[in-house]
Amino acid sequence: MGFGSYDESEQRDVDTDFDDDDAVSAEENSHEGSIEFENGASSDELLDRLQEIKESED
Repeated sequence: MGFGSYDESEQRDVDTDFDDDDAVSAEENSHEGSIEFENGASSDELLDRLQEIKESED
């Protein structure tokens, strides 16, 4: 077989006739609201902690 060729016996018949009952509703799991996260630490504190973690792994 050359590049790009294929064996037709490897091809499968796929049923692509879907009913609406088989579909997923995009609105089924929609959520409204917001999320906020405040860690309470400064960037310097977080970088120091990251450095400590890296040093403890060595």
